[in-house]
Amino acid sequence: MSNEINNVDQDGGGSTTDRRTLLRTAGIAGVAGAALAGSMHGKFALAPISEARAQTATSMPKGTDKPWWPSKWGKDDESGASNHITPAKVLDAAKWIKDGKIYKIGRVYEAAMPLFGARIFALRIPGSPTGGPFGDNKMVYHDEFLATEIGQTGTQFDGLGHIGIQMGKDGDKSEMRFYNGFTAEEISDAYGLKKLGVEKLKPIFTRAHLLDMVALKVGMMDAGQEITSADIKAALAKQNIPESDIKPGDAIMFHTGWGSLWMKNNDRFNSGEPGIGLDAAKWVVEKDLALTGADTWAVEVVPNPDKSLAFVVHAELQTKHGIHNHENLIFDDLIAEKKYQFVYSFTPAPIKGATGSNGCPIAIT
Repeated sequence: MSNEINNVDQDGGGSTTDRRTLLRTAGIAGVAGAALAGSMHGKFALAPISEARAQTATSMPKGTDKPWWPSKWGKDDESGASNHITPAKVLDAAKWIKDGKIYKIGRVYEAAMPLFGARIFALRIPGSPTGGPFGDNKMVYHDEFLATEIGQTGTQFDGLGHIGIQMGKDGDKSEMRFYNGFTAEEISDAYGLKKLGVEKLKPIFTRAHLLDMVALKVGMMDAGQEITSADIKAALAKQNIPESDIKPGDAIMFHTGWGSLWMKNNDRFNSGEPGIGLDAAKWVVEKDLALTGADTWAVEVVPNPDKSLAFVVHAELQTKHGIHNHENLIFDDLIAEKKYQFVYSFTPAPIKGATGSNGCPIAIT
């Protein structure tokens, strides 16, 4: 396999980033190959690799002090926080629509966008036109062929089968636990997840609160810069949003400025990011929210201030609490017009067994 990640910058110049450099900058310690993390695992190429160790079936990984299952929505639930979206929640959210304006907050999917590891996005139109002419009216048509990781490129919505935690010995799939305690042994299949596929999630239509961290920090945040619960409260206060406005089932989103690097400096964009840490994640859990989102590729801070932790916010929110995550969003128009509160609407693509979803979420004001 190649030791490089290929990226294309806006100016048309190809650039490559040595994966080993990325691994070193993530503060990795331990034996390479001792765990699933590594250069071929997308954004997780930046994660610390677990040290090989004799772990018992009853031991808990760092950051996990007790089992998190069954879910409050029942032991068989596969929908997580999308269960918040009840008819009452939809009617309440709809009251926030004042001017009927719609903003697309998803990125355009194209080959030059930042990609991780060996992920690809390739679209082909065979024949061009693909077929025809047909009939006396001489009809011709185009079809496209798309090769990509549907749920894990560009603007991406993480499904609940995406992130798990190894609870037992290395390689023991019966103790690799996902949302609601489902194990890798139960759900894993090369032809799609047998449980927790993205098709099990419900459409989301809820109130969203956008925090302008660029305004709070007086400039674009940098990789490794953590957003804390204190930062959240300060941003809310600056935007004149009472914390009491945040209701169960709402969404919280973060404009960090990191998205300004998109297709302009893909190497830097891929190298890490600002984002929420465990402190902010616990605030999200306490507020019982449905979703987090940001203009970054993971929403959480990378690298984590604790260099021994790998994407622990993903695990805290998705795996333990079923709270959804939307990555690589774009808020430029909303920020320019100071539209900090709106209705967020998104339906994950119902692809059976998929780990996530592409698509274009919208903000309605």
